[in-house]
Amino acid sequence: MTRSTRLIPIALILCAAVVGAVFLRERLSFEALAENREALLAYRDAHFLSASLLFVGVYVVIVGLSLPGATIATLTGGFLFGLFPGTLYNVIAASVGAIGIFLAARAGFGATLAERLQGGSASRVQTALRENQWSALFIMRLVPALPFVLANLLPAIVGVRLLPFAVTTFFGIIPGTFVFTSVGAGLGEVFARGERPDLGVIFSAPILLPLLALAALSALPIWLKKRKERR
Repeated sequence: MTRSTRLIPIALILCAAVVGAVFLRERLSFEALAENREALLAYRDAHFLSASLLFVGVYVVIVGLSLPGATIATLTGGFLFGLFPGTLYNVIAASVGAIGIFLAARAGFGATLAERLQGGSASRVQTALRENQWSALFIMRLVPALPFVLANLLPAIVGVRLLPFAVTTFFGIIPGTFVFTSVGAGLGEVFARGERPDLGVIFSAPILLPLLALAALSALPIWLKKRKERR
């Protein structure tokens, strides 16, 4: 593939993200879910398998093209399919979409940027991430500090391998996805009260502290490695 050809996938994703931010924000919103909930439930009850496949496919497109509404899609998975298989559907779809962005970015400009980062502080950061790929990627997924799309692009820019990215993405997003799916599973009562769900629940102490503990556990190999090197 030529250099210009390799840029096509990431260019299409960027264009879709801009178009989606302008034209789809209201269609992929909590209000839209509330308005169409009865039709969605009726379709799920009548065609469960096709509803499951369609949901996963739409979620993959939302994440893969960086469209607005990924959080609403996660809530929808819980609302339609419950905590299980809703969590499984959400994790699979988000992981596949993230891998799509990662591959597009790596093919388009990731390899070139990785080569140009040689030397200086940027190179030290790149080397540190490469040497501690598994721990660093798990921490990035477990702690909701970076927007999801940036957490997909940054590893491609610094030259992370596909296998660590895919595995840490799948398992690293399970805790947070479980929380949001459980919120979605309780949307029936929220709709009945005419309220909105509290999405800030993930930053509450009972949720955030276990996530930070998992992140600390993921960072343990890095600390042990540094300690061994100093010795």
